[in-house]
Amino acid sequence: MSEQNGGETGAFLAGFILGGLVGAAVALIMAPSSGMDTRKQLKDKGLELRGMAETRLDEARKRADEVAASARERAEHAAEEARKRAEELQERGRVILEEQKSKIQSAISKAEETAAEAAPDGEAPAA
Repeated sequence: MSEQNGGETGAFLAGFILGGLVGAAVALIMAPSSGMDTRKQLKDKGLELRGMAETRLDEARKRADEVAASARERAEHAAEEARKRAEELQERGRVILEEQKSKIQSAISKAEETAAEAAPDGEAPAA
C-alpha cells in the first residue's frame, strides 16, 4: 500500500512540476519583454528548475538507500533469530531423544531382570 502512495505522490509531484514549467514558460512568452530577455529568463528559470529537480532526485535516492539498508538489516535480524530458534529446537530434540533412549534402556533392563527372576534356574529366558 505504501508503494502505491509513493507512486501516486511521485506522479503528482511530476505533474505539478511539469505544470509549473509550462505555466512559467507561457507567462514568460506572453510577458512584454524583448526576445533576448525572454530567452535569458527561460534559460535561468530552466537552470533553476533543473537544479531543484536534481536536488529532489538526490534526496529520493538517499531515502531509497536508507529504506533498502533498513530492510536489509531487518531481514538479517529475522534470519539470525530464525537460526537461533532452529538451534534451540534442535537441542531440545536431542535432549528429548536422549531421555527417551534412557527410558527405553531402563525398561529393557527391568524387563530382562523380571524375566531372569521368573525363569527357573539354569534356563535361559525366552526371547
